Amino acid sequence: MGLISSLSTASRSLEIYTAGIEVAGSNVANANTPGYVREELLLSPAAPFEKGGLLFGTGASADGVRQRLDNNLEAQIHQANADAGSAAARQDGYNELQLVLSELSGQDLSTKLNEFTGAVNELVNQPELLANRQGVIQQGVSLSDAITSTREKIDRVRNGLTAEIGSLADEANTLIDRISFLNQRIIQTESAGLLKSHAGALRSDRLNALNRLSEIVPTRIVEEANGTVNVYSGSDYLIIEGTKQYLESYSVADRGVPINKFRFSNTQTDVPLNSGELTGKLEARDNILGGFVDQLDQYTSAVIQQVNLIHSSGEGLRGYTELTGTYAVDDSTAALNDAGLDLTPTHGSFEVKLYNTTTGTTQTTRINVDLDGIGGNDTSLDDLQASLDAVTNLNASVDTFGRLKLTTDSGFEVKFSNDTSGTLAALGINTFFTGDDSNSIQVQQDLIDDPQLLAVGQGGGAGDNRNAIELASFMEKEVDSLNGQSIDQFYGLVTAQIAESSSAEQALADGFKSFRDSLMGQRQQISGVSVDEEAIKIMQYQQGYSAAARVISTIDELFTALLNI
Repeated sequence: MGLISSLSTASRSLEIYTAGIEVAGSNVANANTPGYVREELLLSPAAPFEKGGLLFGTGASADGVRQRLDNNLEAQIHQANADAGSAAARQDGYNELQLVLSELSGQDLSTKLNEFTGAVNELVNQPELLANRQGVIQQGVSLSDAITSTREKIDRVRNGLTAEIGSLADEANTLIDRISFLNQRIIQTESAGLLKSHAGALRSDRLNALNRLSEIVPTRIVEEANGTVNVYSGSDYLIIEGTKQYLESYSVADRGVPINKFRFSNTQTDVPLNSGELTGKLEARDNILGGFVDQLDQYTSAVIQQVNLIHSSGEGLRGYTELTGTYAVDDSTAALNDAGLDLTPTHGSFEVKLYNTTTGTTQTTRINVDLDGIGGNDTSLDDLQASLDAVTNLNASVDTFGRLKLTTDSGFEVKFSNDTSGTLAALGINTFFTGDDSNSIQVQQDLIDDPQLLAVGQGGGAGDNRNAIELASFMEKEVDSLNGQSIDQFYGLVTAQIAESSSAEQALADGFKSFRDSLMGQRQQISGVSVDEEAIKIMQYQQGYSAAARVISTIDELFTALLNI
């Protein structure tokens, strides 16, 4: 090798060592920069040349500055991000639900139900006391208030989650814009793949955006030869070849509150809901909290119907001069068991008693409710209205809403008893509660205004407690709508399931987080900066630089000597 070739090799070595020091120095400077990916200078032997039958090396060649990144590991991290984000959001949903239920401590539904039945038991012991009647009504109001208060709190939490979900979707759309922008910058900086080096800072910025996006929605990343990445979610795309689409929200009503759902803006397909923080919050709002709303409605409906079935067959100390049913039918000409009532009447009958306030006499009429499905003459609301209107001193009609309305002639009161069909409770006649779910349950205003209307007995006077005895045990009876469980058993099972599910979700969230942390640990080993390691590299490059500089100095001395010959 001649002096000129040696000088060229040494000069190229100086450039390589200088580049190595710059790369290592940049790594040290960014050692604490979140999301920074370690860069390294790639070297390979330069092409040799032949002289005199011998091959001489020409030093090293710099192949570029590249990020130290394992793409397969990054894909695993993105999936782990989505799983951990989803599980954490679901766990937050359980925490919110348990917080709402614990806020009722001393005021929880089981306690309120027990207090209501306790008041009924007091009434059983002394039915003649007006204060005991008032106590039952007050405890009924307290129970209904506790139910509606629970529902209001759950709805507020769900509304809060809807706002959080909207913010998450906005963040995802901002990240999509950011990644798309960085794709273009990387293409420009790396000259569409013609340069041998990575645009490290831009790629790290994009990697951070991709990492956060993978926490929000499940993603799959495919890098192209020109340095850009295509981003997919499920079977659809978010970014592909310069085209992007967003998470587009649309509003629907769900269990009485407005909620947002999401689809892709271009393809109009639904966003996949299998993992990610967005999915977890949607599941927390719609399945965990929304599922409890369904159970609370189921519980409330059972309380309303069971109490009303008993109360509607009893009598108070006085009767009604007018009343309107609280439940309407969809079609007054349809059979009552096919008219859209929440509580379905059955084949049977009930008694109507017209009490003459002047003479003290009572006229009793049995009203048959034909719902056997035979003969095509099953009883409709119109049929029932006609039968009741035919009772002397009683006037019956159906209002424009499809509700039964009853009035008595002057000097008469109407009472009811022995309803074997459930028709009175189904129509809301002589009932204790109004409403049909946790949003609408209330105590009949007529009872609040006049506790003497409370159906304590079955026609035996002020000391008659036979209907109150039935009421006292309603929560222990098996209910078909609760899968054969009693009201008390059902609510106890619901709360126990919430506690068990929360514990299981916590374990799942901890597991996903630990797995993600282990992957991030592996990533740190591959892509993270070790200051000690980079310092050693800088020393090596400095020593190499000094050696190359000495070679150049020696060659310079040789050239001087040759020129002086």
